[in-house]
Amino acid sequence: MGAKFAVDMQRTASLSLSVGNITNPGASQRRHRWFFVQLGAEGTVADNPALWALQRCTTAGTRTAVTPIPLDPADAAAVTTAGEAHTVEPTYTANEILLNVPLNQRATYQWMAAPGGELVVPATASAGIGIKTPTSGLVAVTAQVHFEE
Repeated sequence: MGAKFAVDMQRTASLSLSVGNITNPGASQRRHRWFFVQLGAEGTVADNPALWALQRCTTAGTRTAVTPIPLDPADAAAVTTAGEAHTVEPTYTANEILLNVPLNQRATYQWMAAPGGELVVPATASAGIGIKTPTSGLVAVTAQVHFEE
């Protein structure tokens, strides 16, 4: 069993820019598995719809770095990198949406993988999964991911 990490990603929901992503660095790759995802909005309560998409990507894009935090403090730092609030999109793989979540802004959504049902990222340079909210509302959104490498 590998080390497990948490990543918290935030931004204002955007039609064109990702909330965040978790990717392999270019030099050192490690296969990682997402086993928990939580999605929601932090803004003033309103009755707005949002569509969240978790999609495979092949580049990290330009983003603000976020440090994955070990769930067990005795574990070493993650090899996998994470980032939020993209200014340049990752390169998304066409038709590789792993999870689509239509969600009302008033709700929070949690996804927990059944054993063996994790979202797997190959040990390939810059491979990863990004989280997008192609919505029209400008609200603060948060995504939390737990993954294992």
